[in-house]
Amino acid sequence: MLILADENIPYVKEAFSEFGEVNTISGREITPEKVKGVDILLVRSITKVNKDLLEGSKVRFVGTATIGFDHIDVDYLHKKGIEFASAPGSNANSVAEYVVSALLYLEKHHSYILRHRKIGILGVGNVGSRVLKKISALGMIPILYDPPLAEKIDKPLFDPIEKIYDCDIITLHVPLEKAGKYPTYHMITSEFFNKLKREVVFINTSRGAVAETESIIKAIKDHIVKFTILDVWENEPNINLELLKLATIATPHIAGYSFDGKVNGTYQLYCALCKYLGKTPTWDFKACLPPPEVKLIEVDTKEKHWLHNVVHKIYPIHHDDQRLKEIINKPEGERGKFFDSLRKNYPVRREFHNTYVKLYTGEADFESKNILESLGFNIERN
Repeated sequence: MLILADENIPYVKEAFSEFGEVNTISGREITPEKVKGVDILLVRSITKVNKDLLEGSKVRFVGTATIGFDHIDVDYLHKKGIEFASAPGSNANSVAEYVVSALLYLEKHHSYILRHRKIGILGVGNVGSRVLKKISALGMIPILYDPPLAEKIDKPLFDPIEKIYDCDIITLHVPLEKAGKYPTYHMITSEFFNKLKREVVFINTSRGAVAETESIIKAIKDHIVKFTILDVWENEPNINLELLKLATIATPHIAGYSFDGKVNGTYQLYCALCKYLGKTPTWDFKACLPPPEVKLIEVDTKEKHWLHNVVHKIYPIHHDDQRLKEIINKPEGERGKFFDSLRKNYPVRREFHNTYVKLYTGEADFESKNILESLGFNIERN
């Protein structure tokens, strides 16, 4: 079998070579000509997989190493009898850690106290549920909004949209849906922002087109939004420079780019192909993972910003912000390539659970331990 894969899928050759020859190229270079003789196609979110790409090819399995699959014409694949697999939840924890790092950055560097703030979580699936657990550990008050999930769960877990309007922080964790009962394309517009209280925090790590660019810009200028944290953008990789300059934290669609999350996505596709071919999975992805850069952090919880320092030692989100904002000084014709290069060459970022934290405040400091463990860290026992 011939396998064509996005070069940014980690360990794709190690995982899939047992099935045949694996060739890797940039996701933006996957064209009809490149897939003609291919049996297995493995992509990420930048490759649109539809009739235009696959017509006349012999592709019989398509996998995307991402949670969302709005870039895949699933109906077309089904019509043609092409097997499809995605990687639901593979990088959900990575995105949740991104949100935590961003919020703690606001608290430390902008004196934005998090405790007792109301945070509206729009979308409480794989990502939103993990965000819920982590922000609760920070003493925040979650307001949950997810109409599709509310229909499936017969429990009073969710809140009406009116409660979202009263939140201090809005964070988006919805898929991009352009049709159906609950479309999310441009669900966030000026109409939504105008119903919010003033000086909110707005976070989008879902898809750029969930929020209308001009509406975000207007909300910032009208002082409805005080702090803006954006990882996703309309028209990537050619992002809006005015919005970039206004954003408090701006990153190049890497919230889910922890190394653990990316490799987990590879493994999920590997298992899906094994199932499709009737084979038993043998690849041990954990054996491929490098050791964490920071194995142990020693901390005194009496220090003012001890938690912020622990989190930012593992994931200093401001470094990603600084790198993306270099795009402002690039010639217009080079900005898209620069955006893509930041994603392609993204440094290895390990998740919190790979690191142990040793506390120097005694065994009685249960609150600090509970916070750290809820965020995902391990506690070094004396």
